[in-house]
Amino acid sequence: MESIKLKKITSVWIIAVLTLFVASIVLGILMRLNQGGVLHQAPITFYSNMTIHGITMIGIWFVAGMAGINYLMERYVKTSYTANLIALILTVSGVLMLWAVTLIGKFHTAWTFLYPLPLRVMWAQWATPTFLVAMSILATGWLIWGISMMTQVLKVYSIPQVFAWQHFKKDPAVKTPPFILISMITLVGVVTCLLVAVLLMALYFAEYFSKGNFVNDALLMKNLTYFFGHTIANEMLYLGLAVIYELFSEVGGKPKWKTTWYVALAWNFTLIFILTAFFHHLYMDFVQPEGFQIAGQIASYLASLPAAAVTVFSVWVAVYRVKIKWTLTNLLFFVGVAGWVIGGFGAVIDATISNNIVLHNTQWVPAHFHTYNILGNVLFSLGFFYWFSIQFTDKRVSEKLSRLILSLLIIGGAGFLLAFYIGGADSIPRRFSNYPAEFTTARPLANIGAVFATVYLIPILILFYNISKRCLKILFSSS
Repeated sequence: MESIKLKKITSVWIIAVLTLFVASIVLGILMRLNQGGVLHQAPITFYSNMTIHGITMIGIWFVAGMAGINYLMERYVKTSYTANLIALILTVSGVLMLWAVTLIGKFHTAWTFLYPLPLRVMWAQWATPTFLVAMSILATGWLIWGISMMTQVLKVYSIPQVFAWQHFKKDPAVKTPPFILISMITLVGVVTCLLVAVLLMALYFAEYFSKGNFVNDALLMKNLTYFFGHTIANEMLYLGLAVIYELFSEVGGKPKWKTTWYVALAWNFTLIFILTAFFHHLYMDFVQPEGFQIAGQIASYLASLPAAAVTVFSVWVAVYRVKIKWTLTNLLFFVGVAGWVIGGFGAVIDATISNNIVLHNTQWVPAHFHTYNILGNVLFSLGFFYWFSIQFTDKRVSEKLSRLILSLLIIGGAGFLLAFYIGGADSIPRRFSNYPAEFTTARPLANIGAVFATVYLIPILILFYNISKRCLKILFSSS
C-alpha cells in the first residue's frame, strides 16, 4: 500500500514536471516564432533558450517516468522514500542551476553540449563550471534513485526472475509481472547511461581544470555524450511503457496483462539494442570504426521493434472487439502508443545510412524525436498523472472535456510535427536562429509550427490546472 509520504512526494514531482513543461513549451514557441521572423531574438538568446528547452524537456519527462514507476512499484516491493527525496532535492537544485547558467549566464551549447563547446567559453566565465556541476548533480541524484529501485526489486525477485528468464519454459513456478520486467530492463539502461554521464562530466572537469595539460579525445567524448543523451531520451519512453503495462487493462476494467515467453524475449532483446542504437548519431564521423556504424544501423532498426511489436499487439488485443471502460487515462495511453510508433518510423528512416546522408541535421531530426515525445511519452506520463490525481478524489474530467483535450492534443501536435517533417524533407537545417532567404519555405513552416504548438499548449494548460489542483489537495491533506 502506498504511504502518505509517497503520495505527497509523487504529487510534488507531478506539479514540478507540469510547471516546467508549460515553461518549456513557451520557449519552444518563441524559438519557432523567431525562426519565422515574427520575433527578433539575439542569436545568443535563441541558442540559450534552445539549450534550456532541450535539457529541461529530456529531464522532466525522464523524472516523470521514474516517479511513475516508483509509485507503482510499491505494489510489489518496498521502495526507498529517502532515495526518492534525494533525487527530488538534487533535481530541483540541478534544474535551478541550469536555468541560471542559460538565462543569466547565456550558456548556449544546445542540450547535446558536444565537446569541446562547453570548454570554449563564449558566455559568463562561471557558466561552464556551473553547468558541469549541475549536470553532475542531476546524474548523481538520478543514479541514486535508479540503483535504489533496482536494489529493492532484487530483494524480492532473483536476477533470472526480474528478467523473466523462467518464462522461456512452460508453466514457470514464479511469474514475473510485466511491470517488474520492463521496469528492471529500463533501469539497467538508465543506470548504465547515468554512469557514463558521471564519467563524461569527470572528463570535462579534468580538462577544464588542467590548464591545457590534459586534452580529451574528441571522438570518445562524442560517443560518451550520445550514449548518455540518446539512451536516456529513449529509456524514458520505456519507463512510460512500464506504466502502461501496469495500468492499461486495470483502468479499462479488464484483467492485467501477463508475461509470456515472447514478452520476456522482446524486452530482453530491447535491453541490448537500446544501448547500441546511439551509434546512428555518428554516421558522419568517418573516423569512427566501421563496425560501430554497422552496429548502429542494425541496432537502430531492432531497438524499437521487439518492444513496439509486443506492446502494439497487446494494446490491440486489449481493445479490438472488446468492451472496455474508456477513460482519459487509457485514451492518453492509446494515443501515446500510436504517437510512439509513428515517431519510431521517423527515427528508423533517419537512422538508415543512405537516408541519413540527406536528413542529417535537418528538421527531420526534431520531427521524429518530438513525435515520440509530445505525442508518445508525454501522453504516457499525462495518463499516469491524471490516473494518480483522481485516485483520491471523486471528481473527474467530463467526457466532453476529455474529447476536447484529446482533439486539441492530436491536432496541435500533428500540425506542429508536420511542419518539422516537411522542413526536413525540404532539407531545411535544424538549429538556425534565423533562416536566409534561400530557404523559402523555412519561415512559413516555422510560423505554422508555432501556431499548432500554441494549440497543443491549450489542452496542456487544462490538464495542468485539473491535475495540479488535485495534487495540491493530496499534498496538503493529512491522509
